[in-house]
Amino acid sequence: MTIWIFIQAALAIAICLSMIMALAWAVRRQTNNSGWVDAVWTFGLGIVGLASALIVLPGAEDWTSRQIIVAILIALWSLRLGAHIAQRNLVIEDDPRYAALARDWGAKASQRMFWLLQKQALVTIPLALSVFLAAQNPVSGLRLQDAFAILIAVIAIIGEGIADQQLRKFKSRSDTASGVYDQGLWRWSRHPNYFFEWLGWLAYPIFAIDLSGAFGWGWLALAGPLCMFWLLRHVSGIPPLEKHLIQSRGDAYRAYQNRTSAFFPLPSKSPG
Repeated sequence: MTIWIFIQAALAIAICLSMIMALAWAVRRQTNNSGWVDAVWTFGLGIVGLASALIVLPGAEDWTSRQIIVAILIALWSLRLGAHIAQRNLVIEDDPRYAALARDWGAKASQRMFWLLQKQALVTIPLALSVFLAAQNPVSGLRLQDAFAILIAVIAIIGEGIADQQLRKFKSRSDTASGVYDQGLWRWSRHPNYFFEWLGWLAYPIFAIDLSGAFGWGWLALAGPLCMFWLLRHVSGIPPLEKHLIQSRGDAYRAYQNRTSAFFPLPSKSPG
């Protein structure tokens, strides 16, 4: 891979993601439900990742096994998570994280939301590039580490699905308005769905990196999981969500915070 090919890929990805988040802004404005932003983002990133995985670069003759596998994994991730978010949006009026921002912004909410979503497009570029680099690794044949990457991706997709299903089942009960769910995977982490989401992005650097040095570009794929961890742990994931949960659940959630790991699954601390 040449520097020119990498730059072209990065520019194409950036343009596509910008257009996708402009669409997300339009959908949010039309529906007044910010939850659809995440659905559009998920399906959009899935499409960009699929295209990035299956593009045939100059000098290549056809898709490799690695390209096909990476394409399948990013498609499965996108369809599973996108469908979950879409289903959730059918029963909520708005996403509390975005709703709080809109209230703070007042009359300029629509304009500022547009630029916020464009910033999200910008920080999503490393994720799409990690998929591109994973698929375009030119090392022939499948290696043991490719099998390990597949295992991680499958565990992540299944784990996140289980966490989402457990929480959805809890919320469907009529007596949970002020309660905190701390069973199943949620006993080990306050956000097991976020943990498994991050875990899945670790698979792509494993596909991309070749320890023999045959594909130096592969190391750049580490930016994907690093970016996802930063977003989930410190920016748009845990901080605004927990702020909302403390406001709505009060002391029950504070107690949950004291005994349960925020992100990585760990044994629960004893009360007191």
